[in-house]
Amino acid sequence: MTDLKRNTHPQLELLQSTDWVDYELLDSGAGARLERFGPYIFERPEHQAVWQRSFSEARWQSAHATFQPTGEESGGRWQFRQPINPTWVMQYKGLKFQAQASASRHLGVFPEQAAHWDWIEEHIQAANRPVRVLNLFGYTGLASLAAARAGASVTHVDASKKSLAWARQNQELSGLGDRPIRWLVDDAYKFVRREARRGTHYEGLILDPPKFGRGPEGQVWEFFESLPDLLQTCRALLSRQPLFIVLTAYAIRASALSIYYAVEEMTAGLDGSLTAGELVLTERSAGRLLSMAIYTRWSAT
Repeated sequence: MTDLKRNTHPQLELLQSTDWVDYELLDSGAGARLERFGPYIFERPEHQAVWQRSFSEARWQSAHATFQPTGEESGGRWQFRQPINPTWVMQYKGLKFQAQASASRHLGVFPEQAAHWDWIEEHIQAANRPVRVLNLFGYTGLASLAAARAGASVTHVDASKKSLAWARQNQELSGLGDRPIRWLVDDAYKFVRREARRGTHYEGLILDPPKFGRGPEGQVWEFFESLPDLLQTCRALLSRQPLFIVLTAYAIRASALSIYYAVEEMTAGLDGSLTAGELVLTERSAGRLLSMAIYTRWSAT
């Protein structure tokens, strides 16, 4: 038997947006990051920041709030050193959204994903044809809003009613209330299986699955066990002229190569290009790059 070997291997890339005004990674180190979200500064845990901090302790202590984690996944509580508004509005290139210090360490936006939003908009605008986009695990809807602003019809799926209500607010804040977006509270895996049975097709797929989660009816999602079957089901949803696929993964012990090869298998037989790497943020203090997530993107062009 002859072993089949690849002639090429993926070159992993580092992606970031340099266009943020309302967000900054100010400093990081000693297991934490210091960030500005609009007018407020927050300290959050960051286990990858194993180096020394560049800013003084006084600068860190001037943060409006710090998140104190517990032993649970993303669990903990905010400790406020200065008063802040319960919610405030931020924007990125005209996309407006509500931010808040929620019950978890998250604030309603993952700033590193702005590089995806730009890429999605560019591909939809360049297509110059009707584009239908499915956004699974869509959270507060910024990728959906970017796609809709570019002219796509969007189906946004998330298991959290709170996240969906938040996303609808962001749609109105962004002045996109008239754009065709379906906001659905549903289990992502069950939804795509139903869509496959219906024969529904999309030109664009956006997937941001969690490490672990539960659907509205208690369905269990576990990344490594559930992702391969989800991707193969999603393959059945691609139209005859697919445009793009974006897959992002957080908080998993894996290289970007793992999801690269999973999407490569999913897109076998399709003409296009496949890239993978890490979404990163650059510190203002020392210019270090902080890796936030791994990603894979496929496009027909």
